[in-house]
Amino acid sequence: MRNYDYQSQREVLANLCQQLKGISNAADEVKAARKRVDLLGQADVFRWFIPQRFGGFEWSTNEILRGYLELSAACLSTAFVLTQRAAAVSRILASGNDVLKERLLPRLVTGEWFVTVGISHLTTSHRHLQKPVLLASKSPTGYVLNGFSPWVTGISFADQIVVGASCDSISADEAGVDSANDEGRYRNEILFGLPTDLPGIVRPATPRLVALSDSCTGPIHFEDVLVDQQFILDGPRERIMSQGSGGGTGGLQTSVLALGLSTAAISYLRQESLNRAGIMEPLESLQHQLTSTRDKLFDLADGKQQWSNADVRAEANSLVLRSTQAALMVAKGAGFCEQHPVGRWCQQALFFLVWSCPEPVTASNLCELAQIEWIKNQ
Repeated sequence: MRNYDYQSQREVLANLCQQLKGISNAADEVKAARKRVDLLGQADVFRWFIPQRFGGFEWSTNEILRGYLELSAACLSTAFVLTQRAAAVSRILASGNDVLKERLLPRLVTGEWFVTVGISHLTTSHRHLQKPVLLASKSPTGYVLNGFSPWVTGISFADQIVVGASCDSISADEAGVDSANDEGRYRNEILFGLPTDLPGIVRPATPRLVALSDSCTGPIHFEDVLVDQQFILDGPRERIMSQGSGGGTGGLQTSVLALGLSTAAISYLRQESLNRAGIMEPLESLQHQLTSTRDKLFDLADGKQQWSNADVRAEANSLVLRSTQAALMVAKGAGFCEQHPVGRWCQQALFFLVWSCPEPVTASNLCELAQIEWIKNQ
């Protein structure tokens, strides 16, 4: 491990952000995303999240959030990819499978392997369906996985994946029985840490998204994938995502990325205000809102509970939409061109309306869009 000093690492981060700003949206998005990930590794960013005993820097939650804030202001796609890698690492660290941890962490701390997470189907995505989209059936040596995880970031180049599945309590002998409605059949859930090259794992080309297509986010399919017991990270047990750490929906990492994008938009407005005095009043109001929401977020990170995560997330969602659209109005037609950063920021802001958006946040933002008052806990 290198000699570590927090302040020197902040200087490395500042240089990294300048490098990320200089990477254009290449035609080969997988190659561009891989290049950004390599830059993160070279800057030792992956060490932020890992304890010192495994060669990491063991940054505090507050320090990590400040790092995310700067990264997302420079390149939201890179920061988003990093959050998904960090969620996977967090689940690995929380696991009781010490053998698997010892195998994975030395290669994750250096950036030799890229790990991502496929758990949205256990939290928000496809939860309305009667039958889970990814099932783990017991086998003599472990489990057999069938189905898919719909939204996996960096899946085009990931070496490892932390993936969650619902356990099918029906045995192989009973599989022909139509009992999909049986109460409790899919009650238990399980997490695995898997290499992405296991036989039966299929990674289709990722879809074109409204924004952040260069995050290489898309589905991963499992077709009779045999998973040995050695790959179990957690479970099987009920509500596996509601316990432990890492990857929870509506977390502070989502809010801080929205604030990072807001920072980029407000910085653009401030630069334009040097020659346009008429935008100073709205600029200062947006800056005040950014400072206020940012302070609330860091208070939460420090354990001060005057506000909830959902409160901060709703504020951050609102601000990122309004600040990017304000930047577009100031940029005028130039900002509506495909390659202009302001137009890209407006597209990226929409992402926060669909990414890990819990019901209270959705309700608050919908009411704001409809210009009606939202009453919490109604």
